Amino acid sequence: MRVRVLLFGVLKDIFQRSEEALELSSGATTSDLVQHYRCNVGARAQLFDSIAVAVNQQYASGTELLHEGDEVALLPPVSGGAAPAVPAQSYHCEIVRQRIPTEQILERIKQGEDGAVVIFEGIVRNHTRSRQTLFLEYEAYESMALAEMNSLAEKALSSYAVREIAMVHRLGRLEIGETSVLIVVASAHRAAAFDACRFLIDTLKRTVPIWKKEHFSDGAVWSDGEPFPEELQAIKAEGRQQ
Repeated sequence: MRVRVLLFGVLKDIFQRSEEALELSSGATTSDLVQHYRCNVGARAQLFDSIAVAVNQQYASGTELLHEGDEVALLPPVSGGAAPAVPAQSYHCEIVRQRIPTEQILERIKQGEDGAVVIFEGIVRNHTRSRQTLFLEYEAYESMALAEMNSLAEKALSSYAVREIAMVHRLGRLEIGETSVLIVVASAHRAAAFDACRFLIDTLKRTVPIWKKEHFSDGAVWSDGEPFPEELQAIKAEGRQQ
């Protein structure tokens, strides 16, 4: 069947037209039509979370069946006193065993709406407590570690006014000067980016199950690390044997 689609406001600019005829399968709904357009706007797909749909000049639900000759209007939020739209938020977390490509990740994240991009890189240094370090080894409870990293990124997005987060942790053998963990936070303002980045690395070090073994010129030890937050500890402080 064929319907007439009307596009208004920002949608008209995105698709470079104000109306068109669209062929749909019999039994298609307004949701099917919206999904057709959503799939063709790439990074701006989140815009469709806030549009309304009218069929034959009446607001319609997402489950309304369409019919031959219907006029369907896609309506972005109307002008008024609304606050400026918050840029779409996203994150990407990864655990890898190869070199972390900091420059590539940074270039991928930076967007025109960003006023700040804050980067934290954890780097293998050549000494620990006056002992010469030869190399490090990292291991993880990998599936849980990645799940915890994703959860941290989601929490940071909900707690700080930032647009995008990337977190990458490397496992295996790392040589002096190589990056073990990378965190990149993009935001319109530097304060939020700094705060979110600090929260992410500090919490990652305390809660994400990744361990470090330090190899020295005179032996090797597992790093003590920071204690888990008390609420995560199997034996609470008040219940420990004295």
